[in-house]
Amino acid sequence: MRLLTSLSILALAACSQTSYEDASSDGAAAESQPTTLETATDDQTSSSGNLPNLEQAWVASGFSAPEGVAADGDVLYISNVVGEGNAKDGEGWISRVSLQGDILEEKWVEGLNAPKGMAIRDGKLFVSDYDAYHVIDLATAQIDNTYPIEGAGFLNDITVWQNGVYLSDSGSARIFQIDVNGYKEWLADDRLGGVNGLTADGDRLLIATMSSGSLFETLGARDLTEIASGMENADGIAVLDDGGYLVSSWPGQIWHVAPNGDVTDIHNTEDVPTYQNDLTRIGDLIIVPNWQPGTVTAWRLKPN
Repeated sequence: MRLLTSLSILALAACSQTSYEDASSDGAAAESQPTTLETATDDQTSSSGNLPNLEQAWVASGFSAPEGVAADGDVLYISNVVGEGNAKDGEGWISRVSLQGDILEEKWVEGLNAPKGMAIRDGKLFVSDYDAYHVIDLATAQIDNTYPIEGAGFLNDITVWQNGVYLSDSGSARIFQIDVNGYKEWLADDRLGGVNGLTADGDRLLIATMSSGSLFETLGARDLTEIASGMENADGIAVLDDGGYLVSSWPGQIWHVAPNGDVTDIHNTEDVPTYQNDLTRIGDLIIVPNWQPGTVTAWRLKPN
């Protein structure tokens, strides 16, 4: 899909509002795939060293517009938007999936609107849901509270950082700090147009934006430093052991960002199409929900 240029169309932000038939099949098990991204061969190096070596571990089907991922031990939580990315239709749900890609519970929590980013803190799952966020108790699968955010344009990703929980709003170029009792605006900056992915890395919060396709870092609400750019519709972020990064763009790209900021397109499925959404690192696995065709893909980081 072409680059989106207006906030009215940013409702495609987490992936796409376009309706399609997903690849759902109740209780589908993961399919083991031998595919390897040949990104670390002798002739495929960035100016700062080898590109990462990713081997496909599994592909799980049975989802409906999966977008976000969170992990609790050996269990993954996958958000299913189901309908349009900005619809308040009560059709969305959250699935529980094993680290081996088996669906443990297809509809663990139901009745959401368009759930996307998620993060876990103190036994609670925080879930963004278009213009509100939910606090869900992991032990009971009950929604403790739902907080509408005033002026929200398109709430998207969530992460835990420095004992706080942070939520991006793609529609208003803002990041909120949230908790079980409410929220406050934490950072607003024109450079955050289409702000999407959030990932904690020590004392840094990493931020991906769709409008400029940038990867930023911040040490607090008063500073914002660009690490790399040119990754239009940037979505999820993973930190690599050598100081580099993987960044997904939801229309179908996975990018490698070298420690010096060099950007390389290492995987492109835009023409298939297979979307690459909330790319998340969990140990040596890179988990990527694929809104279309309704799958979740796991890649294993292998030594070069």
